[in-house]
Amino acid sequence: MPEPATEPVLVLTSFGFLHLPKDAAGRPVPPSADRIEDVRDRLRDPAAARDILDLDGLNPRVQDIVLNTPGARELIANLADYADLPAGPRRIAIGCAGGKHRASGLTELLARALRDRGRQVEVEHLHVHLPRVLKTPTASPANPEQEPTR
Repeated sequence: MPEPATEPVLVLTSFGFLHLPKDAAGRPVPPSADRIEDVRDRLRDPAAARDILDLDGLNPRVQDIVLNTPGARELIANLADYADLPAGPRRIAIGCAGGKHRASGLTELLARALRDRGRQVEVEHLHVHLPRVLKTPTASPANPEQEPTR
C-alpha cells in the first residue's frame, strides 16, 4: 500500500543584506527563494531600543518588539497565506539590514504561525550570529562597522 503523500517542508531563511556577497554590479545577492521579503524600509528597526542591541531575533523579547511593530502582523499573515497556496513556495527568505533583529524575529514568528497551521517548517538564520552592522556616514570604507565619533 503506498504511503500518503507528505507535504513538502517549507524552508524559511533570515539574512542581512549588508552581509551578502555582491554581484558584478555591486548589488547584494540574496539567498535563493521563491519569495524574498525585504523589510528594511517596511518595518522600523527594533535595534533603536538600546536595551535589545545585544539580543537577537531568537529572543522572545525581540520577537515581541518586532511583532508589535506597525505592519508586522499583517506581513506575517500575508506570508503565511502565501505559503498555504496550492502551488505554494518551498523557500521564503526575509532580509533586513544585518539579519540580527527584524529578519530573524519575523522568520521565527512566521515559522510559529505556519506550524500552528500544521505546516512542516525548517528555519535557517544566515547572519543572526554576526555582530550588529553599523552603517554610518562616519564609518570608513576600510571598516564599515566602525562606531561614529561622538
